[in-house]
Amino acid sequence: MMVIDAELLLDCQAHVGECPLWWPERSSLVWVDPPRRVVHVTDVATTRDREVALPLEVSAVAPAAGGRFVVAVEDGIGELDLDTGEFARVATLVPDPPGRFNDGACDPAGRFLAGTFAWDLAAGRGVLYSFEAGGSVTRVLDGVTVSNGMRWSPDGGTFYYVDSMTGTVDAFAYDVKTGALRDRRAVITLPNGGADGITVDAEGGVWVALWGHGEIHRYTSDGRHDRTVRVPARYVTSCEFGGPALDVLYITSSAVPMGDVAAIEPRPSGALFVCMPGVVGLPARTFGC
Repeated sequence: MMVIDAELLLDCQAHVGECPLWWPERSSLVWVDPPRRVVHVTDVATTRDREVALPLEVSAVAPAAGGRFVVAVEDGIGELDLDTGEFARVATLVPDPPGRFNDGACDPAGRFLAGTFAWDLAAGRGVLYSFEAGGSVTRVLDGVTVSNGMRWSPDGGTFYYVDSMTGTVDAFAYDVKTGALRDRRAVITLPNGGADGITVDAEGGVWVALWGHGEIHRYTSDGRHDRTVRVPARYVTSCEFGGPALDVLYITSSAVPMGDVAAIEPRPSGALFVCMPGVVGLPARTFGC
């Protein structure tokens, strides 16, 4: 077992930092803070951080065609220009029961998958949707409670998915041509629960952020836990590879995990962290491409 200690990159006390994304053209990390309704752009060399405000909670971000970005907001998805702040809706879909969209990511064919949860965390009331650039929307998975981390294997044939209330990371056989899911199975079981955001490296290893446990775990493609990243913040939310060689792991965290700003976690909770994981990641896939 390899143990790695993450280091502080930016002490920013994000309420709930989420969905980090490497922006190679700017050598920057793009990430979101849903309760504050902002997308962050952090220059990793200078740690200069810029906020782009939206009118709704924004919970996920991914590259889009033409240098823009696709974002999941409370009631659907839109495209965002991070230089001008211009936001245009792609699809609106009000969650029922009331709630919002949560994590999201692009598949190898350019679809954007994003899932919902109910504000009261009602069991099984969320849905995982697939959005296409033309505006069409498909329900791909029902019975979700808290839709969270999602990524694909290097060859695109396996979809890894987290419903945070199950205590597992599940895998589906994925049809890249149609976007269909089948053969769901639990491939990682977390004895203490808490799975949040995930990423996948070029070797097929799955990295899981453990909410409430201050760690990232890496699992090999056959489910063996072979690396632990220790993070000096209890509420770790997600992770992603970046840097010119995609050999740096960036980690987000939460300072206000229960939504009560009067009960803020001590610093460096809510910060961005970084480590050298010993493997390289995969480039982000692009919406509409």
